[in-house]
Amino acid sequence: MGRAFVFPGQGAQVIGMGADLAAAYPAARAVFDEVDEALGEKLSTLIWEGDQDALTLTENAQPALMATSLAALRALEAEGVDPARAASLVAGHSLGEYSALAAAGALSIADAARLLRIRGRAMQQAVPVGVGAMAALLGLDFETARAVAQEAAAGEVCQAANDNDPGQVVVSGHRTAVERAVELATARGAKRAILLPVSAPFHCALMAPAAEVMAEALADVSLTAPVVPLVANVRAAAVTDPAEIRALLVEQVTGSVRWRESVLYMAGEGVTEVWEIGAGKALSGMIRRIDREIACRTVGSPDEVVAAAAALSGD
Repeated sequence: MGRAFVFPGQGAQVIGMGADLAAAYPAARAVFDEVDEALGEKLSTLIWEGDQDALTLTENAQPALMATSLAALRALEAEGVDPARAASLVAGHSLGEYSALAAAGALSIADAARLLRIRGRAMQQAVPVGVGAMAALLGLDFETARAVAQEAAAGEVCQAANDNDPGQVVVSGHRTAVERAVELATARGAKRAILLPVSAPFHCALMAPAAEVMAEALADVSLTAPVVPLVANVRAAAVTDPAEIRALLVEQVTGSVRWRESVLYMAGEGVTEVWEIGAGKALSGMIRRIDREIACRTVGSPDEVVAAAAALSGD
């Protein structure tokens, strides 16, 4: 039976996430301490006791979600689960790709935290507030959504940014172009087309300045081959070569998150079971809509860690 560990992206953040893990498992607490030290601030205090709006700021949400995912993974390890033996593939949604790489030993937790703080700031600063936007087009297939984005661009930027599942595609670009896409999608039969409450237009050409920043930041970081292959967002296929992973992480800033195709790839590789490690259950919902045959489980609380350890103990 093939099994994949997947790691959530932005939008899953909530005040208090990971606090019960840190209280129950010293190894989980150590992850938050390591992230605090790497960033030179008490991000853990913001995560557990802070303001939701402050946590949702991209530069905070990205390292915070990674910390929560890795805390859950360390708790699993404390219960005797070896991730390298339990999973045959890892994947993450956007920033979750960094969590997946840290989980697979390709990146240190400290480096992942620092990179995500840089990534969050760079993505925020790439486009002046109000200039860009993102919208979810619900009920359109990917080809139709991509055609809508191309037509809506009209000389501006409007791209299919996230191919999440068969009925959910997110477009990103200049606000006026994205607003045109919302109108066009509705006319083309979308069930709903809604602007998203995001602070920048992620995963489109407007993020080019952030991609340059990440190319520099990643060049200075030690990145080794993951012990479990990574299904990369922009490739929708498994990669293990560190130089290739580094290049794909840069490309990912402006490229599409090909999540639907990534899940289909994993299914094609024999994955029948996916464990979502960290905050929320958003990826599990998407995966069920992509392939009903894949069993989805979440690992985000001490109870779920214990249940997961019992289920995975035979590996």
